[in-house]
Amino acid sequence: MTTQAIAPTLDSVTTFYELSLADIIEPSVENEEWPQSEERRRVSEEVYWAEYYEHPDFCYEWNNGYLEVRPMADYEKIATYHWFVKVLDSYLEVYPIARVMILEIGFRLTLPHKTTIRKPDLSLVLHNNPIALGDHDRTYRGIFDLCVESLSDSTKKEIERDTKVKKSEYEGIGVKEYYILDPSGVHQAFYRRNPWGVYVPIKAVDGVIRSTVLPGFQFRIAHLTHRPALMSLVTDPVYRDFVMLDYQAEKARAEQERARAEQERARANRAEQELQLLKQKLGLI
Repeated sequence: MTTQAIAPTLDSVTTFYELSLADIIEPSVENEEWPQSEERRRVSEEVYWAEYYEHPDFCYEWNNGYLEVRPMADYEKIATYHWFVKVLDSYLEVYPIARVMILEIGFRLTLPHKTTIRKPDLSLVLHNNPIALGDHDRTYRGIFDLCVESLSDSTKKEIERDTKVKKSEYEGIGVKEYYILDPSGVHQAFYRRNPWGVYVPIKAVDGVIRSTVLPGFQFRIAHLTHRPALMSLVTDPVYRDFVMLDYQAEKARAEQERARAEQERARANRAEQELQLLKQKLGLI
């Protein structure tokens, strides 16, 4: 029988030497069962909503009858995603025209050839969208205006899910803009839906992507890789209209005060010089 691993205490008679090698390396846990993914399991939509939509161990999407697991991201992709969210939040603080969801909120896509339920990494609903996103909604019953996916690239299938499958689905259901974030730049893409319902690439001008869904929201593509601090963006004309406006105003006030103080010093110096010249003329010095 394997000796059970016990954390030594002052009152414990168990010593390090009484523990088995297996317990020292990895304490034994009887009957431990790790949850297993049910990727590609066929389930009805009713069962998905009831048992898998809010699954405690896996983030499941539903693709026309089959479960799909959203894979884990690596540090760099998470960092890029967080940087993008910070810039977007800065914009929405100044122009509060939409609600953003960055949790696992899904929406149903009823397409001509299939039905899916997707949970974008980031989704946005404009206030003028016909279907509002409620304070306590755990799913969205309308069509998101903007969807963002942080590229999953562990396998070719994962890459194609973001770059081909979801692109086709979001295009077909009517999502106005779709961004794929990939700090490597290999699969990074930005699309907007044209008047014919087809996704066309958003053309970068001087390396800047500009949204039509969010008027005035823009960012430099290179910054998705370099991820500069927001503080460094306040002098960049691309971000100047919405990033850290309070800081910009305070900085402007401080610069005005500094300029005013310098003017006062210069005025005092001129007055002193004029006084000295007058004294010289009067023979006082």
